[in-house]
Amino acid sequence: MPAQYVFRVSFHLAPSADVWVRPNEFRTVLRRPAAEPGDDGWLFFRDNLWRGEVNDREHARWLAEDALGVPVDDVEFRSLRADQAYVDALRDAIAADLAAFNADSVDEVVSKYLGSSIDVVEDPQA
Repeated sequence: MPAQYVFRVSFHLAPSADVWVRPNEFRTVLRRPAAEPGDDGWLFFRDNLWRGEVNDREHARWLAEDALGVPVDDVEFRSLRADQAYVDALRDAIAADLAAFNADSVDEVVSKYLGSSIDVVEDPQA
């Protein structure tokens, strides 16, 4: 069940004083693998998203900078891209512990953290 979190990232290059680049600002898509529901790290959405947006821009920038190795200016959450089997497993894992989400239903949890930003596709890696 491959799945990934998709982010739009803006970054810039900051070369030494002896060289310069043009352009020096870029926008790209960063994809982060989503852990299998129930596995270590599967709560990434709960810890980093709120209503389909990153919940802490500074933390999200730090994560992107660490992954890319360049100064990141902005990070926007785009979607959780997953196949139907992953989404079903995610919903089952949420249902197994609704109290951990302070919610009454799986739909409430999904809306609270992911908003409407789940893209169900046949091949999330494509």
